[in-house]
Amino acid sequence: MKILVTGGAGFIGSHIVDKLVDQHEVIVVDNLSTGKLNNVNSKATFFNMDISSNEIEKLFPIDVIIHQAAQVDVSKSILDPVFDAQVNIIGGLKLLELARKYNSKFIYGNSGGATIGEAEYYPVDEKHPKNPLVPYGLSKLTFQKYLELYSKLFNLKYVSLNYANVYGPRQDPFGEGGVVAIFANKVSKNENPIIFGDGKQTRDFVYVEDVANANVMAIDWNNNSLNVSTGIETSLLDLIQVYKEISKKEITSEFKDPRKGDIFRSVLDCKKIKSLGWNNLTSLNKGIKKTFEWVENENRSS
Repeated sequence: MKILVTGGAGFIGSHIVDKLVDQHEVIVVDNLSTGKLNNVNSKATFFNMDISSNEIEKLFPIDVIIHQAAQVDVSKSILDPVFDAQVNIIGGLKLLELARKYNSKFIYGNSGGATIGEAEYYPVDEKHPKNPLVPYGLSKLTFQKYLELYSKLFNLKYVSLNYANVYGPRQDPFGEGGVVAIFANKVSKNENPIIFGDGKQTRDFVYVEDVANANVMAIDWNNNSLNVSTGIETSLLDLIQVYKEISKKEITSEFKDPRKGDIFRSVLDCKKIKSLGWNNLTSLNKGIKKTFEWVENENRSS
């Protein structure tokens, strides 16, 4: 099977590529704006290309598109919503048109939190009303609506995977949303982690390899919107405690005012995807240990 992974040099995308290369012909498209070339598995074919480029059609026909490329910086989406929409909606639509033309299946890496906004109930299931609080959430939701419409109009086969807070090795510790990697980097360098708010805000942390497995399994699923999550809430204060246990260090957190657009509580219901056979989830302690070891190694070699 010939599979295109957009954003395949990025954090999540590169782990998906690793899971695919021994069984399939894998093509990676990434403009390296945030992705890193050394993340790309040597068994994949890499193209330094933007998803909006007309050159992408030369790579087709493709059996499956796994679309991970995105503008994911919440703050940037507020400062420049036009750019956010150009990447997450227009760039995605160009791929969607190619999927329609060449009858490719489409697997979409969606946001399970930003598309919801402040939840009306917990855990949040796939039927929960969606009221995004920031342009990033709106652009990701808009593209999901396009997927649903293309399915009805053109019989496009798709799966939308709604990610909780993904963490693990290769996550940028200097990025916007990766609090686990940011904390790991601070602890590794004996610096104080910064918590925006009182630290009681919760997230549903799901390990990146589990997310990659969900994408691989989605090749055999059809026309579904599925939460990829653990269904477990962890506060930032609890997260710091895990780092204390793993690092054997005394950690003093620095508290600052909450950030605009950040939701206080987030946990997704994962019954639907588990009913399809996705399980064997990595525990938070094990996942953070692997993440911390990776960050320590990166810091030693830099």
